[in-house]
Amino acid sequence: MSLTVALGMLGLAVLLVIVVHGAWRTWRARPRRASEAAPSRLEPTLLDDAAESAAISGDDPLPLAPALKRTARIDALIDAIAPLTVDAPVSGELALAHLPASRRAGQQVLHIEGLNSETGEWEALSAGQSYGEFQAGVQLANRAGRLNEIEYSEFVQKVQEFADAVGAMPDFPDMLDAVARARELDAFARQVDAQLTVHLRAKGSAWSVAYLQQIAARHGFVAGPVPGRLIVPGDDDEGVPVLQLAFDAQLALAEDPNQATLRRVELTLDVPHTAEAQEPFPAWHRAATALTGDLNATLVDDQEQPVTLHAFAAIGNDLAQLYRALDGHGLAAGSGAARRLFS
Repeated sequence: MSLTVALGMLGLAVLLVIVVHGAWRTWRARPRRASEAAPSRLEPTLLDDAAESAAISGDDPLPLAPALKRTARIDALIDAIAPLTVDAPVSGELALAHLPASRRAGQQVLHIEGLNSETGEWEALSAGQSYGEFQAGVQLANRAGRLNEIEYSEFVQKVQEFADAVGAMPDFPDMLDAVARARELDAFARQVDAQLTVHLRAKGSAWSVAYLQQIAARHGFVAGPVPGRLIVPGDDDEGVPVLQLAFDAQLALAEDPNQATLRRVELTLDVPHTAEAQEPFPAWHRAATALTGDLNATLVDDQEQPVTLHAFAAIGNDLAQLYRALDGHGLAAGSGAARRLFS
């Protein structure tokens, strides 16, 4: 074999190696797709067999979360309440027809309930029922802020219009007292509010939405009520999420979830929304650790600093004090009043 031929063959071999290496690097850098999820870490989830098969194919990766029940009720702990007395029972149809068009006074929620003439229970107004008394309540505070004088005046105006329509006599609490209570409740809520969030950032390849959904499903996540939200539902009747995994809603709406890619998601625990007995903090810690490994991700905080085991331990100690503070004010985490206040 001549030197020229040998050099030519060597050059072809080197070129082939370069091409193969480039293709391999391109393959490794591509987004992770749903079909590539390793089966060795499969764990029990909320998926049934049919849903799991769909998840593997990428057609419909996650079941939908159950619809959340609306059980907000007027509560003296967090509402300013106005009783409305009537001379004779009022039909549910008449009461419903005259409810305020907007159930808000500014940024605060407004509720009107009736005392059922047959059951003797306070309830949300319903057709086919008869009510011998009413009560109206406006929430004193939420995460957007506290009830102010203008909002209280709007509450009075809307309730008075309802009362006039159904023949009721309202007894409104003093505005200054209500606003003072709102200020005090808001100050307490700001001290004990806690939403724990960590960020999972891809170390190498980006993830397709389908791949993320499949991995998340193995750890109990299901599709949330809005695009870009995967949740772990609670075990109470309302199905309030224990954990939430969030990413760009536009990516969640992509026609092909195997082509939509992302490199970052947020894992959040809304502490006041979940009962301590459900052990939400250990669930948050376990999910963060497991997802970090399965997704080949780095776990960081809002300042892009790594979240260490020591940091989790410190957070756990602080939460114990927070739970006691909520209990002491009659606003136990996971209760209806707490969920309304911290909304």
